[in-house]
Amino acid sequence: MGLEIAGRAQLRVGYRINGSSFSGPCLFFEVQKIMDDLSPKPMSQRPSVPWRNSNNRVRSCGPLFTETDIQNMRNGMHASIYQFQGAHLDEVDGITGTRFAVWAPNALEVSVLTDANHWSHGRNALRPSDEGIWNGFVPDLAHGDAYKFGIKEQSGVVTERSDPFAFFQELRPKTASIVYDMSDFVWQDQAWMSRREMTDWMAQPISMYEVHLGSWKKPTDGREFFNYRELAHMLVDYCREMGFTHLQLMPVSEHPFDGSWGYQATGYFAPTSRFGTPHDFAYFVDYCHQANISVLIDWVPAHFPIDGHALARFDGTALYEHADPRQGFHPDWGTAVFNYGRNEVRNFLLSSARFWLEKYHVDGIRVDAVASMLYLDYSRNAGEWVPNEFGGRENLEAVRFLKDFNVMAHGDFPGILTVAEESTAWGGVSHPVYNGGLGFSMKWDMGWMNDSLRYMQLDPIHRAHHQNDLSFRMVYAFTENFVLPLSHDEVVHGKRSLLSQMPGDHWQQFANLRMLYGYQYTMSGKKLLFMGGELGQWHEWDHDGEIDWNLQGHKYHDGLRRYIGDLNELYRSQGALHELDFSGEGFDWIQCDDSANSVFAFLRKGQDKDDFLVVISNFTPVPRQKYRIGIPRPGFYSEVLNSDAGIYGGTNVGNLGGVYSEPVPSHGHKQSIEVHLPPLGIVAMKPMSMPNA
Repeated sequence: MGLEIAGRAQLRVGYRINGSSFSGPCLFFEVQKIMDDLSPKPMSQRPSVPWRNSNNRVRSCGPLFTETDIQNMRNGMHASIYQFQGAHLDEVDGITGTRFAVWAPNALEVSVLTDANHWSHGRNALRPSDEGIWNGFVPDLAHGDAYKFGIKEQSGVVTERSDPFAFFQELRPKTASIVYDMSDFVWQDQAWMSRREMTDWMAQPISMYEVHLGSWKKPTDGREFFNYRELAHMLVDYCREMGFTHLQLMPVSEHPFDGSWGYQATGYFAPTSRFGTPHDFAYFVDYCHQANISVLIDWVPAHFPIDGHALARFDGTALYEHADPRQGFHPDWGTAVFNYGRNEVRNFLLSSARFWLEKYHVDGIRVDAVASMLYLDYSRNAGEWVPNEFGGRENLEAVRFLKDFNVMAHGDFPGILTVAEESTAWGGVSHPVYNGGLGFSMKWDMGWMNDSLRYMQLDPIHRAHHQNDLSFRMVYAFTENFVLPLSHDEVVHGKRSLLSQMPGDHWQQFANLRMLYGYQYTMSGKKLLFMGGELGQWHEWDHDGEIDWNLQGHKYHDGLRRYIGDLNELYRSQGALHELDFSGEGFDWIQCDDSANSVFAFLRKGQDKDDFLVVISNFTPVPRQKYRIGIPRPGFYSEVLNSDAGIYGGTNVGNLGGVYSEPVPSHGHKQSIEVHLPPLGIVAMKPMSMPNA
């Protein structure tokens, strides 16, 4: 019998085990009788009896949690529960080992399974509490040792489970957890963390390079992956070369299936062992910070896989998920849906988010699939979902959880970012909670992405009939704090690469892609580009391969990569392109209705009223000579961007460095300039001299 308690025990304070004496708050007993009656009782009514360890002697200690801990857990607001649950190195009366705690309220028995006990259930049994958390201490279990929990379900079946709070996991296909201690890691990013806390990121340039660590670059020495430390050096060098300000990492949480890209996580507190240890991942973040590069991670609190070793029906019942499949099963991904109405689940997820921010110093969390969390009928037909208590389709528990997550994250970690991948018209996603919003820093603008790609995929001859696809965005552009994403989702599942989605011949495809990137970088909103987009890949992303580094050395691909680097430099150096990204004061249309020529022109403005850029785009392959554009004030306008420059692979149609204004009224302005618009090109003009007062 795996769970054995003493019906009659002789209390011995200072009892000696294996030659070691014990005293103090922990009492040790000698097991003399197995009780058959295991009916649950409140802790106050249970005798103070021990639970057997591998030496047939056990430890009985004081409460695992304080009253404050218990109250916070019961309120679903304990965001540091990883400090107690899981596996933690400990020392009891001079004996080193590991303290364990795991939530399994409906289990009959819970044991720790290790090499030392030959993975046998019952040898290292844990003791339950009123909160349904089983806990205990296993001597001699050390840093780096593998373990699982043996869970005896009500049916009598014993399943082997990974620790939901494990800090490290074995490399797939193995599934054991690993005792891990990060306390000796020495961070070197204090200067960065201090600056981050004082930075107003809303007014700063944010250019995110989205990376899947497993397929950015592959080793040539036979290894499957690079280590986090190697990747840190390579990615920092590359981001510096290309001018990106932020790394956006696709999920690094442990996951069993490579094809999920990390979005079906089983280790919510464990960086994947594919690329090394927790120390290695901490080094990755620390090294990026020392190079002034922010690190954001993807986080998936919307759903989790149903692998038998992980969270699904953890103790034989629906703990982390809803029992009703209309609420607890996601039809699109074949995954389980978290039960946000359960306080223990909220504690688990809030603690996961806090863990990455606190223990790994990440600069932000991008929350995946927020729309699937907000709506009970997401991807479900009539009769396949359960309305909320008011009969509506809104998931009220998920809304509360997201608000609490953002309040915790921003309140305790000033200067971090939270970003929502949210594709619906839900209002206030990036508004403060105190104003009725969900509290995210920013939200992906999926509407901009869809409209822009649909427009760019059209043959230029048809674009005249779709002018509103681009102009419509400004109707809603400042209702949220938007990120303009060209992410991994746009280059998979048969969609082809961005370059291959562009119409026309070889030259026109590159020109169109430069147009798209120029439009993204000059439009209001922060920027995100998925790896490989800067190279002009012909093939869509393959998570088992690497991006097409062999394209380097080819004229048009090198020109595109140089163009992205220059766009990042322009974006960072020009306050008009980032200071008022989320305010209508930073944008004005000059011309948005010239559908006959498929020309758009607008102003981007900085916090200084004299700081602005004039951006003009020609979405046809026909050059426009002496195209007149109204401007706010006279002076010389320098051409600071031309996507058709020869160094980018263009034809060098442009304005020979700049043009002077003329006192010719146009577009509601008293002054105007005549510019040469390159074919399938975008130019930006900056006033370099102002009239005397």
